[in-house]
Amino acid sequence: MNADRIGMRNRTTSWTTSCRRKNEQVSTALLLAAGIGSRLSPFTDMAPKCLLPVNEIPILERLIHSLQIHRFKRLVVVVGHQADRVRQFLGNRAGGMDICYVTSHLYKTTNNIYSLWLARHVINEPFLLIESDLVFDPAMLRDMLQPDRIAVARLQPWMNGTTVTINRSREIEAFYCGAHKHDYRQYKTVNIYSLSTGTWQMVRERLQQHISGEMVNGYYETVFADMVREGRLSFTPVLFDTKRWYEIDTIADLRAAEQIRGLHYRRPALAT
Repeated sequence: MNADRIGMRNRTTSWTTSCRRKNEQVSTALLLAAGIGSRLSPFTDMAPKCLLPVNEIPILERLIHSLQIHRFKRLVVVVGHQADRVRQFLGNRAGGMDICYVTSHLYKTTNNIYSLWLARHVINEPFLLIESDLVFDPAMLRDMLQPDRIAVARLQPWMNGTTVTINRSREIEAFYCGAHKHDYRQYKTVNIYSLSTGTWQMVRERLQQHISGEMVNGYYETVFADMVREGRLSFTPVLFDTKRWYEIDTIADLRAAEQIRGLHYRRPALAT
């Protein structure tokens, strides 16, 4: 067999493997839950943010329920502030998932870019990246189960934080970290991402560069922003209904989330 045919066969095999991985359903989740949640003080003085109740059901319990519905098999949790409370709540298995913990001892002086970097050695498969301050309708996760997707919502006046724009090919065109204008083309990031194995490998390399440069107090969104701008990272957006999710950063957010009709449901029975 000549070299051209061998090269073509190798490229075809590589492309087929890549497509297979892209279509592989995500069954591992990574939860970043190390932060102090100071804006929710005094509630977070003695408990981690993820254990705060929304309509009497802790945020973490809601998350486990959502992952259980979609048959996730493994959950990695990065803990820091009140880490023992999280371990006591989850144990080693919850919602039909095996639980693995990664401890951030520098949680007081670092941010989520450091938490994500800490998970680099314990995840080598496609996974769902999710923040610990989110409540949402579990049904909206269905379209996030394929790798390299990002949950977004139409930008509302009360929203703040990272936004993105979407191009005509229905891919993320650019990230805008920090302050933003209320542009009709911008969408708010929900802080839920799915990453393929290949994407995770590239992200890990870029995270290592930041951490080696002692940039430990930033946000992983800046890494995503740089890589999208360079054409090294591609996310497909999944639109989340604004009335079916909420990000809880403050006490006012906590009260607002309790008023969302889609988040009122009976306490689920969680499988071990």
